[in-house]
Amino acid sequence: MEYALLFPVLVAALLLFLAARIIVHRLYTHPLAAFPGPKLAAGTFLYEFYYDVVKNGLYIWEIERMHKKYGPIVRINPRELHIKDPYFYEEIHAGPSKKRARDPKYAVAFAAPYSLVGTISHEHHRLRRSFVNNFFSKRSVTNLTPIIHEKVDKLIQRFETAYANSAVLTLQLDFAALTADVITHYCYGWARGYLDNADSSRNNDLVDAVNGLMIMFHINRFFPFLSKVLLAAPPGLVRWLQPCMADLFDMKARLRQQAKDTLEKKNNMHEANLKGKGHIFDALTGPEVPDAEKTLDRLEDEGALLLGAGTETTARAIAVSIFHVMSNEEVGRKLLGELKTVLETPVSKASWLELEQLPYLTGVVNEGLRLSHGMTSRLGRISTKVPIPYKNWIIPAGTPISQSNYFVHMDKTLFPDPHKFDPERWVRAAKNGDNLGRFIVSFTKGSRQCLGMNLAYAEIFLTLAHVVRRFEFEPYETTVENICVYRDLGIGCPKKGLFDVKAKVKAIIRT
Repeated sequence: MEYALLFPVLVAALLLFLAARIIVHRLYTHPLAAFPGPKLAAGTFLYEFYYDVVKNGLYIWEIERMHKKYGPIVRINPRELHIKDPYFYEEIHAGPSKKRARDPKYAVAFAAPYSLVGTISHEHHRLRRSFVNNFFSKRSVTNLTPIIHEKVDKLIQRFETAYANSAVLTLQLDFAALTADVITHYCYGWARGYLDNADSSRNNDLVDAVNGLMIMFHINRFFPFLSKVLLAAPPGLVRWLQPCMADLFDMKARLRQQAKDTLEKKNNMHEANLKGKGHIFDALTGPEVPDAEKTLDRLEDEGALLLGAGTETTARAIAVSIFHVMSNEEVGRKLLGELKTVLETPVSKASWLELEQLPYLTGVVNEGLRLSHGMTSRLGRISTKVPIPYKNWIIPAGTPISQSNYFVHMDKTLFPDPHKFDPERWVRAAKNGDNLGRFIVSFTKGSRQCLGMNLAYAEIFLTLAHVVRRFEFEPYETTVENICVYRDLGIGCPKKGLFDVKAKVKAIIRT
């Protein structure tokens, strides 16, 4: 009996010894051992796990507390440094002359390893991005203006119907219906018809899919195999356990079938693409694309990320702007007055290029982007071969470095009273020649900057201008608490539930 007990005791002792040895190495002989930060965070990932998984996305505030205690550079886990310095953001997210790899520990969180966002190396990312870069140039997006106008007109019709019926609008879903129809049209040549579906004002499977991914974001980081386990499970069980995750799998299954159908077509669209026709999916499957980049796994993942990224965050930025416009009479009055200089009547049309010349509207757009943040989670970058200097520190090559977008957008030295929605700060900056736009990092920066940035700007400018020129809104059971960042689940979420803006159309502007 004593021998039977001895074996598990020895195994336990060996495991404790190995764990202790790892922790001692991390604390005293690791290349990051000299960097400031709490010993518990340096010694084990359990510290981060507790705040982000157990407490559901609260590590961002513990990181903020660390910076207050230890300064601008902190070791936040055994392998990663976080730098809270908005002027250093562009060094972390550097341009093509300074090669940066993606942190693989964060790439897995998106459960799309074959997509651009899941691509680790600089060279591989550059290759994959080259297939679709031209589709997202400012010139290409400008040519898309008639399509965006068409979708905005449908959205306006939806709001007019809501006014007639005194209906409550869920603005995040209404704007997501628009952005989803635009991006599906651009990807495939046909819109999925969210704006034509009255039910999409209450739910949107693309938004549900993104929410499902975000709910699992930190869990995926620590347990990257779990999404594969769920994918292999019976669909009914997954829907019972996690409905939003089931929506994500359903969407990816549709995209996989779309990819399969496209690959099976005998006619290729290469010539059409060269003439500026065709669509994004045609470019991803063109004859110049290596066969290794046209697998069903790759096309499924890329399609999911394009649609998800092209829907939710842009819709959120518009919703944040509209919330503050309808909540602040002075902001609404100034914006409407400026819009009337370009849109003479409520049914007039203006181009993106015309609208981005309006200083106050630009301020509203920038404040909406700043306070919606894009991704709030850290998107670590790695200089694989060259050490990076920061002040008196030399960061070893191969070290993941990050800086949350939230900390840049809420920096009091750049944006006094940062929680305030203040378009005038951008008007003042423009008059003074200050490049404040450098610190809007919703799309990150550098060679991995969000591919769809120009499309997002076009949608935000065109939607905000034409909707505000046509309608007055009033909040419905929505306060700033419903749109503020309390949890970091990849994107910012409030204390309870998910991001949400409800409103009613107060009036239709006739003159």
